[in-house]
Amino acid sequence: MKSDLYWYFYALLAVRYLVIAGVAFLLFYVLYKSKFSRRKIQRLFPRQKDYVREIGYSFLTFFIFAAVGIVLGLPAIKPYTQLYSNVSEYGWGYFALSVLLTLIIHDTYFYWTHRLMHHPRLFKLFHLTHHRSVNPSPWAAFSFNPLEAVVEAGIIILVVFLIPIHEYAILVFLLLMTIYNVYGHLGYEIYPQWVVNSRLGRWLNTSTNHNMHHKYFRGNYGLYFRFWDELMHTTHPHYDKTLASLVSPEQRQA
Repeated sequence: MKSDLYWYFYALLAVRYLVIAGVAFLLFYVLYKSKFSRRKIQRLFPRQKDYVREIGYSFLTFFIFAAVGIVLGLPAIKPYTQLYSNVSEYGWGYFALSVLLTLIIHDTYFYWTHRLMHHPRLFKLFHLTHHRSVNPSPWAAFSFNPLEAVVEAGIIILVVFLIPIHEYAILVFLLLMTIYNVYGHLGYEIYPQWVVNSRLGRWLNTSTNHNMHHKYFRGNYGLYFRFWDELMHTTHPHYDKTLASLVSPEQRQA
């Protein structure tokens, strides 16, 4: 029955969120709070009511995400998508490539929809709920207004019509997305200095980058990468200095 499948999708989304965000919260906000204090991006911690709000809106978001999964699987719609079930159709090489392509497509989709939702005429309607987490915690990863949740779910709709993608490749993508989204809202910078200073690392988005977006409400619109922010000159002017102060042992001890 479709209702059973819907609740299966919902449970999958909810459990993944609870495990990944929960482990991050347990490690950084409970067990090793003092140990990682020098990596805390904003000195203060969110309030209890902030955690409750973030979790509540996240569970609301999953109602919409699960509904998208059901709709795309409908017999009237699925044949028009490029979803496939047999890995041998394209091979394991393409399976891995499709996950990478989806991450790149998502990063572009996220940057531009994110900037659009910051338009003064759209911000309160779509994006204000998420930005109530001025000092985000791992629980804020999916804390969206229902309208924003529809926008965020749109990446799956786009991808399944744009490229051939295996159903399990979508699950891998969603797992990676959740991990990176929780990291972006972690409130701590965990990348080591050698990573952020490497040729590849300097193009990766960081928890610092996204935390500054929540704090200042502008700039740093990317998700996984910093290509679009650099290209469009939307990186916050103090980003490099802030990141260096968190990852450099010398500056952290100063």
